[in-house]
Amino acid sequence: MALAALAAPALAAANPPVILVLGDSLSAEYGIARGSGWVALLQQKLTAEKISAQVVNASISGDTTSGGRARLPALLKKHHPAVVVIELGGNDALRGLPLAMTEANLNAMTQAAQQAGAKVLLVGMQVPPNYGAQYGQRFEAVFAQVAQAHQAALVPFLLKGVADGPDPTRLFQPDRIHPVAAAHPIILGNVWPTLKTLLP
Repeated sequence: MALAALAAPALAAANPPVILVLGDSLSAEYGIARGSGWVALLQQKLTAEKISAQVVNASISGDTTSGGRARLPALLKKHHPAVVVIELGGNDALRGLPLAMTEANLNAMTQAAQQAGAKVLLVGMQVPPNYGAQYGQRFEAVFAQVAQAHQAALVPFLLKGVADGPDPTRLFQPDRIHPVAAAHPIILGNVWPTLKTLLP
């Protein structure tokens, strides 16, 4: 009995809880050096704060909520994450996909992750003004609606302090879509306070 009790903490240390990040190019280090994106910085942050957790970055550039929904079941089965961070939806908007589809996919992913025993953090996105005010408001609201429906955590806007600054192009690559490496500590700063509250 005593031996089993002693072994439990060692086992926990050997198998730290997994934070699964399911995202698109904003999380997949598109156009920047490997190890400089916010997901890599998150692992460094956990190590610096002596928090035992392993980050699995399952982000793919160009991915949509449909792609994430299709990939998630296998990822849940393989990694058994304690926390799932869903950073998808931006490419849905860029491709003009129906908002109802985006919302349905986010709902399905959130539900699947929660049923697998994970806590969920939804990461919201906004679209440029040229999409029109009405569409922009409806798109932004989707993330909050899904989070509320499932009592999931929410970061309202991943690129806060990056895309809404006085010179919004300063922190972006020439395509004006993907942030430069210098923006990623700001991005992590947007995610970390909420994510930290979900950690075991």
